[in-house]
Amino acid sequence: MDPTYTADAEAYREKVQAFLAEKLPSNWNGIGRLQDAELETFVTEWRNTLYEANYLAPGWPVEFGGAGLSATEQVILAEEFAKAGVPTGGPNDAFSIQMLGNTILVWGTDEQKAHYLPRLLKGEDTWCQGYSEPDAGSDLGNVGLKAELDGDEWVLNGQKIWTSAGHLADHIFTLARTDPDSPKHKGISFLLVPMDQPGIEVRPIKMISGDSEFNEVFYTDARVPKENVIGGVNNGWAVAMSLLGYERGEAAATGPIRFKGEFARLLKMAQDRGLADDPVIRQKLAWCYSRVQIMGFLGQRVLTQFLAGHHPGPDAAIGKLQWSEYHKVVTELAMDILGADALHWEGRKPPSSFGSDDSGALNDPSSWIGTFLNARAGTIYAGSSQIQRNIIGEMILGLPKEPGPPAPAK
Repeated sequence: MDPTYTADAEAYREKVQAFLAEKLPSNWNGIGRLQDAELETFVTEWRNTLYEANYLAPGWPVEFGGAGLSATEQVILAEEFAKAGVPTGGPNDAFSIQMLGNTILVWGTDEQKAHYLPRLLKGEDTWCQGYSEPDAGSDLGNVGLKAELDGDEWVLNGQKIWTSAGHLADHIFTLARTDPDSPKHKGISFLLVPMDQPGIEVRPIKMISGDSEFNEVFYTDARVPKENVIGGVNNGWAVAMSLLGYERGEAAATGPIRFKGEFARLLKMAQDRGLADDPVIRQKLAWCYSRVQIMGFLGQRVLTQFLAGHHPGPDAAIGKLQWSEYHKVVTELAMDILGADALHWEGRKPPSSFGSDDSGALNDPSSWIGTFLNARAGTIYAGSSQIQRNIIGEMILGLPKEPGPPAPAK
């Protein structure tokens, strides 16, 4: 359960550290110290730096603009970036490059690779994910967005929901039902849809934190060229499942680093406020510390398997369940430590509604209030805790399926 690195791998780590030392300011303390225009400028310039160094898609073949790194080198790169508190790309690159780009490399035609991959790296196309629907939720097999072929185009009608960063995107990769007569996991296709057309409407969803990173997307006779199918017509389920593996793959390396850094901030806040020796607070801190250590061990197990060639399967649900449920508790503890200061926003708010605040963030009330509110959604997005427990029970432990509702009386 210990991902052992060879001497060559450690030499590559030193290379990455030298790159960071050269490209970052000498007084760099993490992206969490930046906000507003300063943050936006840094992220834009940092993305250009990564593009020039072929680090935006480090695992892609060199011929497609990647760095051709091995699995071990990709893990080391992710670890060192997380430790330094710098992003691995721009706001939508997790969707554009990590998820869609890797999927096109596996499932795309030569023409699709030649057209889309350079545009993804240059930032000419910005993507979001169109999976969840109001009547489907975490069960993607129930996707109902209708796609009908009309000559050389697919015509789409329906709705997607919980579309992260949809307001920033100009394209959406979409699961649509192209054969309504097939079983629910069949008859689904993976379509690449331009959003700058009259048939697409994006509506922001106001979150409890006041932000609107989630959106609804409505399709009304939206049109897509028929060649914009990835992996073949009615084969979208297989394509979608491989994409979800890319969505969670890097988290095993970076998640424990971020959460350990967040816990260190929390402990310092308790010490600075004279509460670290309070028996109730101390007991809760000990509980959080133990869970962070477990998170690290789970991450090491996943990395060990990854470096041996095993990619995340249903066992990825264990990590998702563990960190999301933990994050609710640790942020509730932050509210206890803040006391009355948790009643008003003061200082820098987290720039993202996902996960912990950025590395280097100060212990301002706004940082912890925003993270506390965002953590409520962590047990829902990317698969709810209830679904994760079902996956663990049925697909790992071999337990019977959860009973469904009774069939309607005839």
